[in-house]
Amino acid sequence: MTLVNGPKSAAVLYSSLLQSCIGSNAFRQGKSVHHRTIIAPSASPPDLHLSTKLVIFYSHFGDVAAARRVFDGMPHRSVVSWTAMVSAYAKNGRPREALELFALMLRSGARANQFTFGSAASACAGARCARSGEQVHACAAKGRFAGDMFVQSALMDMHLRCGSVADASRLFAEMERKDVVSWNALIRGFVEHKHYSDALGLFASMLRDAMVPDHFTFGSALKASAAVSLLSNVELIHTCIIKLGYLGNKIVTASLIDSYAKCRSLSSARVIYDSMCEPDLVSSTALISGYSMDRNHSKDAMKLFCKIHRKGLRIDGVLLSSLLAICANTASIKFGTQVHAYMCKKQPMGDAALDNALVDMYAKAGEFTDARRAFDEMPHRNVISWTSLITACGENGFGEDAVTLFDRMAEDGVKPNDVTFLALLSACSHSGLMNKGIEYFTSMMSKYGINPRVEHYSSAIDLLARGGQLEDAWKLVQKINAEPSSSMFGAMLGACKIHGNVPLGETAAKNLFSMDPESSVNYAVLANIFADSCLWENAQRTRKLLAETSRGKEVGYSVI
Repeated sequence: MTLVNGPKSAAVLYSSLLQSCIGSNAFRQGKSVHHRTIIAPSASPPDLHLSTKLVIFYSHFGDVAAARRVFDGMPHRSVVSWTAMVSAYAKNGRPREALELFALMLRSGARANQFTFGSAASACAGARCARSGEQVHACAAKGRFAGDMFVQSALMDMHLRCGSVADASRLFAEMERKDVVSWNALIRGFVEHKHYSDALGLFASMLRDAMVPDHFTFGSALKASAAVSLLSNVELIHTCIIKLGYLGNKIVTASLIDSYAKCRSLSSARVIYDSMCEPDLVSSTALISGYSMDRNHSKDAMKLFCKIHRKGLRIDGVLLSSLLAICANTASIKFGTQVHAYMCKKQPMGDAALDNALVDMYAKAGEFTDARRAFDEMPHRNVISWTSLITACGENGFGEDAVTLFDRMAEDGVKPNDVTFLALLSACSHSGLMNKGIEYFTSMMSKYGINPRVEHYSSAIDLLARGGQLEDAWKLVQKINAEPSSSMFGAMLGACKIHGNVPLGETAAKNLFSMDPESSVNYAVLANIFADSCLWENAQRTRKLLAETSRGKEVGYSVI
């Protein structure tokens, strides 16, 4: 591939045309420009600036192979050419190739600039390779670019994406000059690593240093405030947004709605939504997602959906998933089936998250047949899909079906997670499949390497206890490294009542008394255990404790 080496003005013209194609996202027209520059092999070398512009052009449209062909056809390369190609690999998800090319550049004797180091650092971040990042940092220091803001921001982002928040914070503190990009990188990093207090503290420092935040800053600060349910912080950030004139920015407005909703201030979220001239999909989804967290606002969500639909606004899978979650939580099968009908008409097949929400909605509404049909119609199933239906089987008393589904899931090559096993153990427990349940509990650790949580132990103890294996259940309670939960002792107490085991029942009850001394049900069950075994004095003494616990409580009554 050789490029025209005509008059300099021709190369400048072609470069200008390519830049226009990049700005207007005109890939086909840009390729036409490239074809116009190609001629038969010539002794004249291709124009360096034009070749570099072609690398940038193809990189912009994700055609890295074409960019590399142009790059390889260049007899001479400038630092801009090398940087363009390194950046092409880094930006298009090929960080290893970017780092290999960066190493080749250094070996060839070419001197990198701040943009080369920045692209190499981004590649290290993409590869999650902190060690390579440290080497890039050292090279930048040798080339006197370690103090460059662009390089430092890229290195900071690399440390954050590699999980080293401390190194990123140290690098930020060492920066002599900081721009809004630097502040945003660290605030966003804190939020992504769930260091919400640090993110909000850094945002406050940014304001104290008279650095003006932008819409990215506000998005991260609002997300941090919502994560810790700090409504007062959301209100303060809202004031700052108004003062700086960002309220018209749709991204910021959607973040505000989302934050108010997550702080349970749905009225404020609705006021902001209604003040928008043209509510878009993101803001509508944020408000409906907020409504999905509060059963009292389920009708508001449904009305809002109808309003959006009448206006002809675009509706996507995320919004529909939130609506199905509302239908599931309120058992509103009528509206849920209408959403399903809309999905069949308007939504393309293959959205696994939306299909999972549909299965969950039918299952929680008690419509197991419809849940099973929705599951069978899914073109793609993931672990959440299988777990949702296994849960539905357990809740509807179909333990054998849950076991069959789990076996099918393994045959399909889908690896179960801890939630899958929790659903499976619960299904086995409620269907009397004790041996099968304990077998799954064991294989969860030995075959799949999943460490059981307290909930798994509770289910296993419940399995053994319901099956009459009280001694084995008690041994499992004592074996747990963590502090046993009330649900474990509750399962033991209930099983001791069924199987008439007084000593273990008394031990389980005493533990429950110390955990929750005001729960009257535990005293009542223990008293019944004593009474069933004709231990009348113990029963009377326990009932006396029950009466003392119930004092001061309002007695229930019927209005009928």
